[in-house]
Parts: sequence; C-alpha cells; structure tokens
Amino acid sequence: MSQRRILPLTAAALSAACLAGALVGPAQAQAAEPRSGKTTTAPAAFTHPGVLVGRSQLDFIRGKVQAGTAPWKGAYDAMMASKYGSLSYTPKPWAVVECGSYSDPNKGCTDERQDAIAAYTHALAWYITRDDRYAKKAIQIMDAWSATITDHTNSNAPLQTGWAGSVWPRAAEIIRYTYTSWPNVNRFATMLRNVYLPKVINGSHSNGNWELSMMEAAVGISVFLDDRTNYDKAVARYLNRTQAYIYLESDGALPKTVPGSGLDTKDEIVKYWQGQSTFVTGLTQESCRDFTHTGYGISAISHIAETSRIQGEDLYPKVGERLRQALGFQAKYELGTAVPSWLCGGSLKRGLGPVTEVGFNALHNRLGYPMDNTQKLTEQQRPAGTNNLFVAWETLTHADNPAS
Repeated sequence: MSQRRILPLTAAALSAACLAGALVGPAQAQAAEPRSGKTTTAPAAFTHPGVLVGRSQLDFIRGKVQAGTAPWKGAYDAMMASKYGSLSYTPKPWAVVECGSYSDPNKGCTDERQDAIAAYTHALAWYITRDDRYAKKAIQIMDAWSATITDHTNSNAPLQTGWAGSVWPRAAEIIRYTYTSWPNVNRFATMLRNVYLPKVINGSHSNGNWELSMMEAAVGISVFLDDRTNYDKAVARYLNRTQAYIYLESDGALPKTVPGSGLDTKDEIVKYWQGQSTFVTGLTQESCRDFTHTGYGISAISHIAETSRIQGEDLYPKVGERLRQALGFQAKYELGTAVPSWLCGGSLKRGLGPVTEVGFNALHNRLGYPMDNTQKLTEQQRPAGTNNLFVAWETLTHADNPAS
C-alpha cells in the first residue's frame, strides 16, 4: 500500500477546526494518518524527564499539592494512602515472569505490575516532597528487578511486558533526571533494552489494546534509552493501530485495518470487531467486548500522544480526533445512556476505568474542544486512582495541567 504524505496541522487549520467543533476535518484526518512506512521522526535530542510527565508538569503539580489545592492535593493524599505509597513497600522480583491468559498461571505477573506502579508512585512522591526516602524506595524497587528478571513467558507475555514496560520508564525518567544518584541506572537501562523492548517492539495481531500497550512501553523505553530508531518504529505501529482501533465516519463503510493483519473481508472485520456490523464515530474495536479492555486501548493512545508532545513531536493532530470521539462515545454509555439495539446487541459491559484524564486535559483544557460527556465522567471519577496494571494517579498528574 502506498505511503501517504503527512500533512501537519497548522495553527490556522487548528483554529478553524476548533471553530467547527472537530479536531480535524475528514480530509485532514486522512492525510494525517499514513498507513505504512516511516510516519514520524524522533526528536534530535530527547527531553528528560519525558515519559507521560515532563518537568513543567511535575513542577505544576508540586506547586498545587504544596498549596493544598483541589483536586491535586486530594489526589496526592489518595496516592500516598495507597499501598503503593508506603515507605515499607517491599519489592518481589522474579527471574522469569510467567503469565497465561487471564493470569493463569500468574507467576510474578501481579508482583511485577504492582512493583512498577510502586516505583512510579515513589518517584512522584519524591518530586513533590523532595524527601530522599521516596527516591531511595523507587530506586530499591527498580534495582531489585534489574538485578533479577531475565524473561517473560507464556501466552500473555507480550501484554504483561507492555503493561510493566509502560510504567518502569515513567519512574526511571523522574529518578534519573531529578535525583542526585542512582548507581545502578545502567543496569536498569540494560534490563529495559534486553528483557522488555524485544518483547514489545514488533507488535501484536491480537486485540488492539495489546499492541497499543506494547507500543506505549516501546515508546517510553526508547525515550529512556535515547533510542531514535525504535522510537520511530513504535510510533509508526502506534499510528496504524490507533486508526484501526477507533472508527470515524470518514473511514468509509468499514473500519481501517492494520497492514498485515489478514483482515481482508467484511466478515473478518466484523468478527474482529466483536460481531458489531454497524459502525459509528467513536466506536472502538473492543467496545462490544467490554469497556474495561477498551479503556486500556484508549489509555495507551493518550499516553503515547502525551509523551510525543513532551518530546516536541506532537501526535495529537494525527490521533486527537479519534481519541476525542472514542472518549466521548464510551463516556456517554458509561454515564448510563440507554444502549440502542443496534449497538453490541443492545448490551454493553461497562467499566471504563480511570483512563480519561490525560486525553481530556490535552484535548479540552489545552486545545479547547467541547467534551461534555468526557468532562462529566472525568470529574465524577476524581480522584482517579490506579487500575493496578499500567494506569496510575492521573488526576494528580494531568487534571487541568496546562504545562507543556
């Protein structure tokens, strides 16, 4: 399939789109979503810390927490009251993490995910309080794993690696670039390069949330490693997967597919979309499976876009309209709107999770787009906590955060 030219969204075009109530028009959306080939250029020099949260964002939330301002102070207090914020937290590293379907078997899977979240929690606590004990706890957790783990195995290994691999770089970026000393930082980098990156960088043809989480890990790890080649590779997969995960009317009669997916007929596509044959803007490939897995995909899409913005290669013009529509569509039904008979057989499994803050902040607060349903759901769920997988404390980090 031929490569499409990338057309950046100019300030004038963005302003026009804002007035029209859409992030980009159909023609712009198509031009901005190349199907294959090289789709982005990594920054000449990566910004650090720069995975999901940058220094200016960290400074913003530090000031808000110190001033006791809502909702950040309440979100911080909730984070610190969780098990992840305890200074007595003890890591449980495994040499080989074995994860089967639906965590059966579960040999180190939960321990690894929770330890990564705990490291990130303590890294945030360090930055906000400047209490050395939190930085040292984050380092203790990361060092325990970098000294131990060698592999992920069994059927869910790619997803498990994606989840944990999405969180480790967030913690590591904060500690490496804002704390005074981390003697084993190179060992941690070697762990990410040798144990995590090879498992995620080539993607997956499973349900879309798998590849999106895997690409989140690959992007974050590439930033930490200053690896421009794998950053580009991961972002290219991410752009293709995002447009194949969220449907827009401008896509045509059927959703887009990922090159090489093997989805060549309408029947194959409908089956992949959980049997849904009526496609409407904002529907995702997993909406009719359940909202929980849909939330995983939406969250990863927003996380990668946010990291790209910090890195100066903003992907929101390419993915923002899909993200906005997906958030709004899912939020509408999460809030209790009656499900029509044509949608998923008239029945939805709700439970989107704490996944709306990042996209809502970027698209509504920074760019000014109306997102009434998403706003209502986001504010209703505050303070957003953690899903104990790879989403954590996003009211604290991204609520009404103007920093860039």
